[in-house]
Amino acid sequence: MLSALIAAIKKVEHGFKHILEAGDQLMKDERHDPLETAIKLTTGESYQERMLGAWMLGLLSPQNNKALTLLKTKVVKDENWRVQEMLAKAFDHYCSSIGYEKALPEIRLWLNDPQPNLNRAVVEGLRIWTSRPYFKAHPDVAVKMISNLKTKESEYLRKSVGNALRDIRKKHGALVEEEMSTWELEQPLIAFVYRLVAK
Repeated sequence: MLSALIAAIKKVEHGFKHILEAGDQLMKDERHDPLETAIKLTTGESYQERMLGAWMLGLLSPQNNKALTLLKTKVVKDENWRVQEMLAKAFDHYCSSIGYEKALPEIRLWLNDPQPNLNRAVVEGLRIWTSRPYFKAHPDVAVKMISNLKTKESEYLRKSVGNALRDIRKKHGALVEEEMSTWELEQPLIAFVYRLVAK
């Protein structure tokens, strides 16, 4: 079953739906240990296999600390951008499953990590932040957490920060404007984010 699934997902180059469906299928297959299968897939030759492995770790992570640890220590290092997009989806699944408020310590841990891929997985995974439970009622917390990344060296991360804040600005304009009024725009990294938010 596993080899047939891998062959099928490798035929699809774009999108995520086929990966999510394959993950759900493998999680129900009692012939395999899902964690072992996920770990094996994260070392696969194709990015589709590694995306599937990342998604399965995400599915396992709310009940399995090893799966969560592998997301932030192994999957985060994958150089394929599609695998990093799946890491974001996997992390949002974790937060959604245990509850966003309960996930706050882990969210903060990932946001404060030195690895830009890990920071971005949170920023992208939780978009649109203020449509998520807890952050919907506490948009100020979302704005502050995201804004703290505005001085990061990684442009790829700062683009994500700017886009996430622009999303929030549509409904909470005054809140985002208040935050941005404190920014030191003479700093090029911050000015870059500011321009994205103000688009």
